[in-house]
Amino acid sequence: MARYCQRLAYPIYNILLWVLLPLILIYHTYRAYKRGRPAALLQRFGFDTAALTSLLGGRRPILVHAVSVGESIAVKPLLTALRKCYPDVPLVISNMTETGREISSKISDITAAVYFPFDYTFACSNLLDAMNPRLIIIAETEIWPNFAREANRRSIPLMMVNGRISDRSFGRYLKMSWFFTPVLARFTSLCMQTEVDSERIIAIGAPAEKVHVTRNLKYDIQPRRIKSAERNELCGEYGIDAACQLFVAASTHPGEEEPVIRAFKIILQTSPKSVMVLVPRHPERGAEITALLAAGNLSFRQLSKSRGDGATGAGEVLLADTIGELMKFYAAADVVFVGGSLVTLGGHNLLEPASLGKPVLFGEYMSNFREISALVLQGGAGILVKSSDDLAKAVTELFADPVKTAELGENGIKLLESSAGATELNMAVVVTIQG
Repeated sequence: MARYCQRLAYPIYNILLWVLLPLILIYHTYRAYKRGRPAALLQRFGFDTAALTSLLGGRRPILVHAVSVGESIAVKPLLTALRKCYPDVPLVISNMTETGREISSKISDITAAVYFPFDYTFACSNLLDAMNPRLIIIAETEIWPNFAREANRRSIPLMMVNGRISDRSFGRYLKMSWFFTPVLARFTSLCMQTEVDSERIIAIGAPAEKVHVTRNLKYDIQPRRIKSAERNELCGEYGIDAACQLFVAASTHPGEEEPVIRAFKIILQTSPKSVMVLVPRHPERGAEITALLAAGNLSFRQLSKSRGDGATGAGEVLLADTIGELMKFYAAADVVFVGGSLVTLGGHNLLEPASLGKPVLFGEYMSNFREISALVLQGGAGILVKSSDDLAKAVTELFADPVKTAELGENGIKLLESSAGATELNMAVVVTIQG
């Protein structure tokens, strides 16, 4: 029965793709319009490759796929290592999202940034024929059946790095193991973050001999301590009063801004000289969030409409509805809350603020970062909060106790220093494939 289902998997999958094509076109066109960016449909279908082909000049690149912003940041150390190991090989990074593409295009180690193709056979063929990569590296658990099959047809090694199977997705993958088993067999190597992730992907159908545990690339962010002069300069860049205590609420989603705003209003009762920078995960939600801030009777400034004009002082909010500046806000912060964790979305990367010596607060929904959140708590680098009251209490206590604030920040840096090494482990696998 399983073999029968597997024979039908690709035909059924491709029929569904064609049935969904109108919805895919509408969704991406609307999404691009809302975000004020081109839909890049030609490139997503594997066309519009002339510039890339010309840039490569016949050289075979290594293609690294990072779906969005978080993955693009995570693969930076790997890209640097690839550039050092293979200095004459072009590095191309692909993304699915517009925000990921914008971040990736600024990475100094890459040769080009492109959009990853929709998983139609012709689209994958077009891109792979134009690029002819010598190796494809897929960051995290991006499993695209037609892309994997077309890479196999061209004898291009396919490697997964930083692979993980979340608690929420494991059950769904397991039920569809008949579908994923032949796809996973097409990978040359599957490098997973933890033993649990390794066991899970084998249970889903990956060949055990192809699975490696190479830890988490996100730990390989280079930690550094922010000096007061740099902090003051960053505050000046964004018109923030450097004398104020700065609370950054980052990567927030719908359902999180309201408790964050309530928490900030409580914080102001005991720390009236504080400022909040609110950084939504999706900056196109700016208008929605300004309405929430106005309803909360908070004075605010919207960065996308006031860059270089105006200032944010005590008791006020800077709404940072922009892309590519989050690490700067982390560097300027005194305390950081990382969103996606007060609602059931699985959280976001706590290590980015921790790498800059900032105490990290986060909610209880961290299923996508279960290992990282556990280590942050064990290492005394962060605090778990479950409500706006918890968040307000934690921020207020840290504002009142600079010694504890510095201790949590230093613990975060020590955590990263002691946990690094994933880049080397992944590169060892790359070298066995590429030589």
